[in-house]
Amino acid sequence: MTNAAFVPLPPPPAMDDDQRLARAREFAAMLGKRRTVRDYAPTPVPREVIEACLQAAGTAPSGANQQPWSFVAVSDPALKQRIRVAAEAEERDFYERRAPDEWLEALAPLGTDDHKPFLETAPWLIAVFYERTGPEIDGRKAKRYYPHESTGIACGMLIAALHNAGLATLTHTPSPMAFLNELLERPRHEVPYLLLVVGHPADGCQVPDIRRKPLDQFARFR
Repeated sequence: MTNAAFVPLPPPPAMDDDQRLARAREFAAMLGKRRTVRDYAPTPVPREVIEACLQAAGTAPSGANQQPWSFVAVSDPALKQRIRVAAEAEERDFYERRAPDEWLEALAPLGTDDHKPFLETAPWLIAVFYERTGPEIDGRKAKRYYPHESTGIACGMLIAALHNAGLATLTHTPSPMAFLNELLERPRHEVPYLLLVVGHPADGCQVPDIRRKPLDQFARFR
């Protein structure tokens, strides 16, 4: 076993507790305005903005620092159309055959169905994959540690970064998602995790009138 190299931790920004609290509250308030959006404008978003947000996602912690995620950002209209066709086929089967009544009842207040026009209208789709194993080394598969959890953290950071950049998002998870490997030419050892829709909300966009749990219902201090 080799010893890992270590470097000094970059110093955090200097601030007192009052400044720290103000920043924490400002960030929480900013994220508190984030909503899932299903109605998008076709307004373009520069690639550089997406790149910067993906760079932020890539700083996420991961098991054994293996960084098991892969992101494919799609803006090509023809490819988005093919993704929509494949995703709607899976969604149609879900709503018409596979979804239990209880699940459909839970979705009903949100007004969702198998029609997903946002997959074409939004300027960007970001397909997220994770590796259970890596490419073979000396004929042996390289195991990934906590790949699902690590990729989930990276996706959370990506959503926060996109919201901070003034963009709306939608986490879309048609199941199964193997069509993404084929359409995006990803290897078999990469597992589709999430399809993230990114762009600007359409004019007059409306979202469901939902309420989030207050802090005392989901956090405890001991």
